[in-house]
Amino acid sequence: MIIIMKPNASAEAVSKVKHLIESNGLTAHLSEGTEVTIVGVVGDKTKLQGANIEMMDGVDKIVAVTESYKVVNKKFHPEDSVITVGNAKIGPGHLTMMAGPCAIENHDMLLETAYAVKKAGAQFLRGGAYKPRTSPYAFQGLEEEGLQYMKEAREATGLNVVCEVTSLRALETAVKYVDMIQIGARNMQNFELLKEAGKAGIPVLLKRGLCATIDEWLNAAEYIASEGNPNIVLCERGIRTYETATRNTLDISAIPVIRSKSHLPIIVDPSHATGVRAYIEPISKAALAVGADGLIVEVHPCPACALSDGPQSLTFEQFEQLTEELQPYAKLSGRVFNE
Repeated sequence: MIIIMKPNASAEAVSKVKHLIESNGLTAHLSEGTEVTIVGVVGDKTKLQGANIEMMDGVDKIVAVTESYKVVNKKFHPEDSVITVGNAKIGPGHLTMMAGPCAIENHDMLLETAYAVKKAGAQFLRGGAYKPRTSPYAFQGLEEEGLQYMKEAREATGLNVVCEVTSLRALETAVKYVDMIQIGARNMQNFELLKEAGKAGIPVLLKRGLCATIDEWLNAAEYIASEGNPNIVLCERGIRTYETATRNTLDISAIPVIRSKSHLPIIVDPSHATGVRAYIEPISKAALAVGADGLIVEVHPCPACALSDGPQSLTFEQFEQLTEELQPYAKLSGRVFNE
């Protein structure tokens, strides 16, 4: 449940409500808006029976929260969150561009890509050091060697770096090198990994599972947040349907639905959503039009030579053209590229 304080409620009144909640073994989450303060309650609410909270000084009303996710719920935190990662901000007013290869193949290729996407306006370099591939015989990634290249690229270009982790061991290694970890679609409901990501405290990019509902996705985010890590960015990357014209089907409606249900930022992955280079531009524009906070796009110096996802990767020139064409869309939605 949430406790909505009156607009003129004093700090002392809010403190007393918070103390009552915590003294009964529950957790209180404060959301201080420009007009009112909301106190979210997580835990067994039956412990507060008979407490007459609605009679306490400064309390306006109590509202039940029926959803199983609480901390990431917009009812707990009505104002949209802005997540800071390194020198970038992800959320309202900002258009965040993440770009880079599906898989880190070698040192020179990654550095070349980093300089190119930086020039085009990206704030993040993405790159896979751990690759959860469908086939066990496909390229699995350079692992820690690749992470070392990511760190070097950050130092050389000033880009923030994000990399997927696929296991607890990968997580423990990655936090030493990157600014943000990604939990991919196949691990969206790897609950032990989610909990450890929450404990690690590092910002998390959480992709939607292949067949996950929005509520399942938000409950996955709740696993991270409930461990004390609020720095979560959601990523819609398409879901499995009967359609075969594209790799997945982008659920464009997920963006406004998430905006109504959660305060977390949300970006879109047009590369995995379509699997087709030619569709990335229109899907990117559609994503911004419905309120996405950014994009994560696969870029490669030679897509035809890529070890992974070449058909959906943009060349450097195509990515630069994309960022230029997105400028008017960003302006219309009141967003600017991060400096």
